[in-house]
Amino acid sequence: MTANPKLKDALIDQLFRGILSLGSEEECYQFFEDVCTIGELKAMAQRLEVARLLKAGVIYDDIVAATGASTATISRVKRCLYYGADGYKAVLAHLEEK
Repeated sequence: MTANPKLKDALIDQLFRGILSLGSEEECYQFFEDVCTIGELKAMAQRLEVARLLKAGVIYDDIVAATGASTATISRVKRCLYYGADGYKAVLAHLEEK
């Protein structure tokens, strides 16, 4: 799938090149701590875990219990997981390979 033309621009390209250049988990922690609030970072991590659990077939109630995510967040992640740009699928596939 190609990038959403409404999202794609030079500054976002630069951001993504910077992220791709990070060479370790520690560098990721350092960069994202500077770029995001702790709440934003925890929300992104929570959404990824929700996507992993949805992909594994876990039901909403169990996802709420495991992650603390709202049902609205779970629904949004599910919509992205099945009808989005396949970003969650790509990341989850990479994580499964490791």
